[in-house]
Amino acid sequence: MDLPSVHGIVAEDEEGNVVGGVRVHIADGIHPLPVEKAVGYMDPKVAHVINEYFDDGTGELCGLWNAKSVAGIGISLLLVRAGIAIVNQIRLGSLFTICGDYTMPMVRRVGFIVENGIGNNGEFFYPKDDYIARVLRKMNAETLETADEYDRDRIFDLRNNPIQHTIEQGPKGEIDIDYQLLIPVYD
Repeated sequence: MDLPSVHGIVAEDEEGNVVGGVRVHIADGIHPLPVEKAVGYMDPKVAHVINEYFDDGTGELCGLWNAKSVAGIGISLLLVRAGIAIVNQIRLGSLFTICGDYTMPMVRRVGFIVENGIGNNGEFFYPKDDYIARVLRKMNAETLETADEYDRDRIFDLRNNPIQHTIEQGPKGEIDIDYQLLIPVYD
């Protein structure tokens, strides 16, 4: 929470209760990214791969969660899109993430691809031995060329209009969203 290289995005319901969130953790060369802490000890190449993208700005989309009260309505995807949408404001050329099978379709549709050069073709036993997680990378967080067209268009719209009120289509119907994605500039 105290690192200036970490940006949190939260989802709140109509009453102001936080019902979801995601972090964009910028690689600062001092503090390891969460993915490095999670699986880097299993394969030292994790840090080397991340370092390859350091000069162009890289980071990690991490810590995604949502409350049971909003489970299944699509908040997670909206948070992921929002996290990718802010990379132009924080000058990142690429992003990494780690995910399990259940979130793989979501992160693939926004353009993440498995980083096959680490672990076992990108796979790690994480967070425990009977669970497989994959490390993925957003090839180009600026152009979004690996994202599905609809998601790419939505992310670009959020970049161009970081403050907007819109209706998003979720798996269970329409969701009324008030995006506030403009990152304040501090001295």
